[in-house]
Amino acid sequence: MLRFKPIVLAGMLLGATPITGYTQTTLAQEPPHDLSWYLTHTPFASPKVAQVAFPQREFLITNYGAIGNGKTLNTAAFQQAIKACSAAGGGSVVVPAGRWLTGPIELLSNVDLLLKKDALVQFSSDHTLYPTIGNKGAIASPVYSNGQENIAITGEGVMDGAGESWRPVKKSKMTDAQWQELLRSGGVLSPDGQIWWPGRECMENDSHRPYMVAFSNCHGIRIEGVTLRNSPKFVFYPSHCTDITLDHAHILNDWWAQNGDGIDISACKRVIIYACTVNAGDDGICMKSSGASPDGPALEDIIVAGCTVYRAHGGFVIGSNTDGGMRNIYVADCHFIGTDVGLRFKSNMGRGGLAHDIFIQDIAMRDIVREAVLFDTYYEDVPAGATRKNDHPTDKTPEFRDFHLSRIRCQGAATAISITGLPQMPVSAIYFDNVEITSGKAIVTTEARNIHFHEVRINGVSYNKPGGD
Repeated sequence: MLRFKPIVLAGMLLGATPITGYTQTTLAQEPPHDLSWYLTHTPFASPKVAQVAFPQREFLITNYGAIGNGKTLNTAAFQQAIKACSAAGGGSVVVPAGRWLTGPIELLSNVDLLLKKDALVQFSSDHTLYPTIGNKGAIASPVYSNGQENIAITGEGVMDGAGESWRPVKKSKMTDAQWQELLRSGGVLSPDGQIWWPGRECMENDSHRPYMVAFSNCHGIRIEGVTLRNSPKFVFYPSHCTDITLDHAHILNDWWAQNGDGIDISACKRVIIYACTVNAGDDGICMKSSGASPDGPALEDIIVAGCTVYRAHGGFVIGSNTDGGMRNIYVADCHFIGTDVGLRFKSNMGRGGLAHDIFIQDIAMRDIVREAVLFDTYYEDVPAGATRKNDHPTDKTPEFRDFHLSRIRCQGAATAISITGLPQMPVSAIYFDNVEITSGKAIVTTEARNIHFHEVRINGVSYNKPGGD
């Protein structure tokens, strides 16, 4: 199996090669405020995010037979320690310094998986170790939990998901030298020679490629301090969960990682993402929402503060799935450096719903490849030759309205602001206040209504517009 040379991003290793003892120094700045400040300054009623708590008990994995030599498989030891900890009423399952090879880990209620400094949990590239779970044939994620509560992954250690053994790679995302090295490693090519797969079974079962850390229907989650890297798919993916806190976590995928999103929050409520660093092969920090909720939007009460996103398709993203509805999202004091798009809001007919009451402020961006701000309701729309223009609005029609973007700075983008709505559902009630962008193109809009500009400057030109068509 090819092991790419590790990419160093301001001191952090992004590559797949398991190495212990590296620093976690980054270019990311500490937020100007502590977390409590953001909780008291939300533009909506501050969400009461319940925090996890664990008894002062420790369950050392070496007491359950784990050996940290990078060769011995420790799946059973991890699971025995976790089961003992949960059965005892909770505590910390401690992973000391070392290189700990393992298969998938199921996290249970009242367990804090504590990774000490210089601990590397290396997930195996042997896919036979990952069983199918549920009734849809999904493959178990390296770390997974369903229906549990009060769970955490904390510490200064690293988890590596062996993503290079699962993911396809597009030729267009690599240099010629990288592509030739990849071909020499073996693997399988697509018929057109443009996509490489680690093996034929990966190509045939890509729809079941696992997320790295996947929690569903869980309540009370904390991810703090750790590095989660090199995922088969999305790195961190909670779905239908409540009371989630990510604090100073490092979420890392190589930029060529196909479907390699960093943080994807799906149909969750009461979420804090604070002072995290993200590098991703797809969207950086993304909000998704699918499925109706009996008590309002499926995703609501989200705080994203003091985060830095490097390479990604989008720095902060909404969509493409918004059909469950979303509201009350507050994003502040974030940096996006070298992302394809800075603020990216995307959906389409069939996957859309109402996303509203979105508040984004104090964002610094530079070297954005495409748009600094993008609204797109034709995202991967319909097959060529088809049209949606005569469709009537339904509960699956994307609707973006009541977005408030203030104190936005961007140094370098192809396009400053691009807004594309649907004829039957224009993007509406978007408020830009105190925005300064240097870019190639300035503003491009289609099917947009009631767009407000106040103290907006693009390439030194003022755009002040009180709204309307």
